[in-house]
Order: sequence, then C-alpha cells, then structure tokens
Amino acid sequence: MAAIVYQKNKKTGITYAYESISYWDKKKKQSRAKRKCIGRVDPDTQQIVPTRKRKKPAEAKAVKQGPTPFTQNARKFFGATYLFEHIAQNTGVLEDLKTCFPESWQKILSIAYYLILEDKNPLSRFPHWAAIHRHPYGGVITSQRSSDLFASITEEQRQRFFHLQGKRRTEKEYLAYDSTSISSYSNCLRQVRYGKNKDHEHLAQINLSLLAGQESRLPFYYRKLAGNIPDVKTLKKLLTDMKTLGYDKIKVVLDRGFFSAANINDLYRYHIKFLLGAKLSLNLVKKNLDPVRDTMRSWTHYCQAYQLYAYSLPITWDYTQKRPYKGDTVTADRRMYLHLYFSPERALEDEKSFNNRLAALQEELLTGRRHPDHEKQYAKFFEIKTTPVRGTKVTAKEEALADAKRNYGYFVLISNDVRDPVKALEIYRNRDMVEKAFENIKERLNLRRVAVSSEQSLDGKLFVQFIALIFLSYITKKMQDGNMFKDYTMQEVLDEFDIIECFEVPGQQLQVGEMTKKQIELYSKFGVKPPASLQ
Repeated sequence: MAAIVYQKNKKTGITYAYESISYWDKKKKQSRAKRKCIGRVDPDTQQIVPTRKRKKPAEAKAVKQGPTPFTQNARKFFGATYLFEHIAQNTGVLEDLKTCFPESWQKILSIAYYLILEDKNPLSRFPHWAAIHRHPYGGVITSQRSSDLFASITEEQRQRFFHLQGKRRTEKEYLAYDSTSISSYSNCLRQVRYGKNKDHEHLAQINLSLLAGQESRLPFYYRKLAGNIPDVKTLKKLLTDMKTLGYDKIKVVLDRGFFSAANINDLYRYHIKFLLGAKLSLNLVKKNLDPVRDTMRSWTHYCQAYQLYAYSLPITWDYTQKRPYKGDTVTADRRMYLHLYFSPERALEDEKSFNNRLAALQEELLTGRRHPDHEKQYAKFFEIKTTPVRGTKVTAKEEALADAKRNYGYFVLISNDVRDPVKALEIYRNRDMVEKAFENIKERLNLRRVAVSSEQSLDGKLFVQFIALIFLSYITKKMQDGNMFKDYTMQEVLDEFDIIECFEVPGQQLQVGEMTKKQIELYSKFGVKPPASLQ
C-alpha cells in the first residue's frame, strides 16, 4: 500500500514529498514502510516538482602512463621556456618544487616563466600568453585560478623549499643579506606601515628581506616584514631562522645599515662568519684609522685593480652576552679584522658633492629662503650676521669644513673571517647582486606596488615571484660571466630565444623550428645544448 508523506527540511526550509510503501517484515514480524523521494513541493502552487534522475557516473577508463599526446596541430613559441627548463634543473629549483609542491609545481613554474617573459604585464594576460607558448602546465590559468594557487601555498611548503635551496649554497659561499621597501595603498594588509621608504615615496609599505649566495648570485630565502621595522633589528630574527632551517655553518655579508653592537655580539654568539660595513664615526674606527692615515696611503698598499689604497690590521672586539637564566653577563675579547680603504676618485666625488651642497645652503641664507630642515647645517658650517645697513653676511667655518672633508674617500669593512683587505672588498662589492635582485623583483616582476588585498594571496604571489627571481638572477650571472651585457640587454636575449618555435602534430614527435647561428651561440654561452626535434 502506497501513501504520500510530506517532510520539511529544517535547514533549507524546502518541503519534500516522499512515496511511502508499507510491507510485512517477516523477520521482525511487523509492518514496516519504505520511503522514496519523488520531488519537492513548489511553495507557490503546492504542486510536486519531480526530482531529476541522475545518471550513474561512467567507470573511469584506465589511462596508460606516458607523455600526453598532442590532440591538435599547434605551433608554439618554445626557445625561452626550453632555456628555463635547463635553468630549473641546474639550480635544483625543479627538483625542490616537485618535492614541496607535488600537486602544483607545474602551475608555479608556468606563472614564473610568464612573469619573466611578459615584462610588467598583469596576470590577466596569462591565457593569451599560454595559448602561444609551450610551458610546464600546458593549460590556461585564469586570474581566479592563479589567486587560488597563491592562497594554497602554505608557510610549511615555503620553509621546506628554503631549506632545500639553502642546503645547496650555505656551506660553499658568503651569503649577502639586505632589505627593501614595497609601497602599498592597501588598508587590509596587517604589515603595511609607514617607515623609511627606500624608494623615497610618501606611502605606507611592507619590507622585504632577501638572502642570496655571494658567488652563485642566486637568492634562496626571503622574509616579509612590517614596514616600520628598521634593518638593524632584523638580523637577530634572520639568525634564528637560519638555525631553525638547519643551517649550521653560514657566512654573511651585510651593509653598514645592519651595524650595531648587539648584532655583532649575536654574530659571535651564533658562531657566524661575517663581513660588515661600518661607519667612520665609530670610536672603534676613529681610534685605529687616525694613526695609519699616512701609512696606508703609500704605494705598498695601492691596489691597481680597484684603484684605491687598502690596509688591514687585527683588532679585538669587546664581546658581551647577557645570560638571564644565570643573572650575569659574560665578557670576552674576540678577534676581528679592520679593513681600511681610501679611494682618490671617491674623495673627489665626495668633495664635489659637499661643495654643491654648501653653495646651495649659502644661497638659501643670502636670499632669506631658509629651509627648516637645514637649520642644523647652517649653524654647523656658517657664521651668520645680519645688520640693517649691510644686510646678511655669511662666513664659512673653515675648521668645520676641513673636519667634514677629512674622511672623504675613506670607507671601512670589518670581519671575523677575511684577513686580506682586497679579498674582503671583492666579496663585499659582489653583494650588489641583492640590489639588482630587488630591482628585478620591482621592475621586471611588477612588484613596485602591492596589488593584492589578502595576506594569503600576497604570501603566495611573493613566493612565485621569488621563483622567477631565481631564474632572472641565474641569467644575469651567466650574462655577466660571458661579458654579454656589452652586446645585449637581458630583454634582447630573452626575445631572441622566445621567437624559436616548435610544432605539435598528433601522432608525431615534437618538431623544433629553424634556428639562427646567433641563437645557437647564445645557447652555448648559457651552457645549454640547443633544442633539437625529437625522433
């Protein structure tokens, strides 16, 4: 016997109609009922709307393992992404991405390739680029899918990647560490704060710190910081992160913005080898520089390669460590090398710049157009007298001027590892690759402004841009080593590769288009065998 039963869903408020069929249960010897949903009740007409019959899902067919076959004839650009594939293998990026991102490594690489080749173009242009290029993912990634990808990248995956990449470099070379600021209009990001903007923009910002191998020129670690954190306060956290990631023996090179007694003590405490820029105004420097000013500027200490005088002397550092758990302070002497340099060319440039500034200050005083921010400099370098008859008379304080010019052309490095001053200078000057990396990530990778509104999307986008930065840094080093910048810009090299085509025909192997002698030579300069059609 069948009957219609109605029941309302408490969550959705929709009433469903069920067909109830009564039958006799022999085992339990009682009457029972079976119910089957036949539809929902329309709230307006009170009629029963039948449910749609769902088709049973077809059984999945077994797929043979192997390369994905071509489904249609296609002509795509191939030369540049072919180069990137070899860079990914040579740097270990491919292996490490597969380890850390087994489900999404192809998408990450494809977006990184796009960011490199499509200089400053937004990600909304990716589908157009993907349609005409051969790339690891092979398909289209829409703006929404790229946002989903960025949000899916976890902190644990990033840290694991940093660990794997760092193990390839930390024990072989000095690590250059520096930071930059990235401006933002966003009010949704928690770390956007007003601070010292390194691009001299009057905007709130986040700070980005970067660690790169001094010889390989490849970045392998970065960290996002609040915009109001100064450089000098970031080093201790870096050392903690390095210990957490398992880096026991590291050597760092830092600019003078990171100099502080606390940082030096921490470097000694963690047994870190360091090379660090220092200020001439430090008592430690003045005490040792004054007695050797004449000695160091003799021909014996002249370096023709850098066209400057280089002088080194061993000194001691007064090491202190507070031990809260014992309630005492440990003090000791630590060995250090003070490297002093004098550049005649730099001295002329410094004096010229100083004279131009003095002339501008004097003009402001004589014309009565004084600037509030310059009052301390007026008082330091000039005697100012004003009378009703003669007006304003400005006289330079010659002793103050001579004292200011005394250190022009000099600069200082300190180290607990490098003894030779020329070797120390070579290592320190190579740290400019971090500045070039920041320039690449801001200009070529379109990160001069933060253009996301959520923390997860920002973290993921930064990571993918960081992957692209590794490729750009590798290309830059190869071009510098091969002296290619005298003939090409990086964009010209990438454009030369990017016009090489490949042909995809169903049922046939990949065919590579014609290449010029110039393109073949460029591949050889990068240490890459030119692509050939697969047989």
